[in-house]
Amino acid sequence: MPTKLIVIRGNSGSGKSTVARRLQRGYGRGCALIEQDYLRRIVLRERDVPGGIAPALIEQTVRFALDHDYHAVLEGILLRDLYGPVLAALLRAYPGRTSVFYLDVSLAETLRRHTTRPQATEFSPADMRGWYVPRDLLGCPGEQVVPESSTLDETVDLIATAAGLPQTGAGSATAARPSGR
Repeated sequence: MPTKLIVIRGNSGSGKSTVARRLQRGYGRGCALIEQDYLRRIVLRERDVPGGIAPALIEQTVRFALDHDYHAVLEGILLRDLYGPVLAALLRAYPGRTSVFYLDVSLAETLRRHTTRPQATEFSPADMRGWYVPRDLLGCPGEQVVPESSTLDETVDLIATAAGLPQTGAGSATAARPSGR
């Protein structure tokens, strides 16, 4: 099966990481999960600022996965102003199937969801208010907006179906057997 590039964006607390992890587990081996927060905050210990190197590391990581025949699920806030050029370059350069999704969740709902997250004590609701950017769409062809009314299962199913990423591995709602890859 030709590899796929799936980009999942949205504000902090919108559910991006949970959805992306479910997609990866649901597919099984051969699907790379590239998390903006992990590369930027853990690997580089870098703030999300103009001129940072995180966008370049993310781009190289995605390209590496795709070049080695892995599907790539990239997730993160990935603000248009900071990451737009890198994302546009990836989407232009990758000859395979690409899908871009924006989880459109209100500030009130992101604050509510934040209270249920393991990192709830790492940053405050005030921090989240400061980071919140409503409808930070890329405006690229085919970008799909997922409303906050979409449940986790509905969102995973929507993205998997639209991106053409079969869900048969551990953690998928349709798991029948583990992936052989």
